[in-house]
Amino acid sequence: MIRFENLTKGFDVNGQRKLVIDNLNLTLATGQSLALLGRNGAGKSTLMQIIAGNMRPDAGRIVTDGTISWPVGLAGAVHPNLSGAQNTRFIARVYGVDTEELVDFVQDFAELGPHFFMEVRTYSAGMRSRLNFGLSMGIKFDTYLIDEVTGAGDASFRARSVALFHERMSTSDAIMVNHNLSELKEFCDAALVLEHGKLTYFEDLDAAIEVHKQNMT
Repeated sequence: MIRFENLTKGFDVNGQRKLVIDNLNLTLATGQSLALLGRNGAGKSTLMQIIAGNMRPDAGRIVTDGTISWPVGLAGAVHPNLSGAQNTRFIARVYGVDTEELVDFVQDFAELGPHFFMEVRTYSAGMRSRLNFGLSMGIKFDTYLIDEVTGAGDASFRARSVALFHERMSTSDAIMVNHNLSELKEFCDAALVLEHGKLTYFEDLDAAIEVHKQNMT
């Protein structure tokens, strides 16, 4: 369960306050994987960061009875001056999981070779994405936050990523941002639409997609 209580967040834009989340009150029940839809700049990534605890709201709070991942796919999840291995060990300590088990999993899954022991700032965008995805999938969360990524790399790696994500979704929930609507349909069974600071829940994913398309036009 994730419950938003009077959640509000805004930013100063050209001297004016723009609310991207406006007094949000909503409870998301356990047992669903949700697509998060909204136009560019609607505040999807901001909401994901607040859910993860990486960003403070201006007002209100989020209450949850489970563990939540960081937003997989967003920049800043790993430290650029640490190696992939060092980032993995740090995250293992933060989340209280077995360090060597997580190192072994990420090293095997991300397929970074010797780059795993090099600083992340030397990585390509795809390599960063693979490290970040492997780190998140290596820890069992109750809810995964996925922002525009279900794996990066060649077809074989993407197939492994999708298979692993399906495995995690058999016992966990997800909130997923993805402009690929067919991919959202593959993983999600309901949706949230963020528009003008308001978040609306749709039990019918197709209905949410239609509303989202109307908002985009």
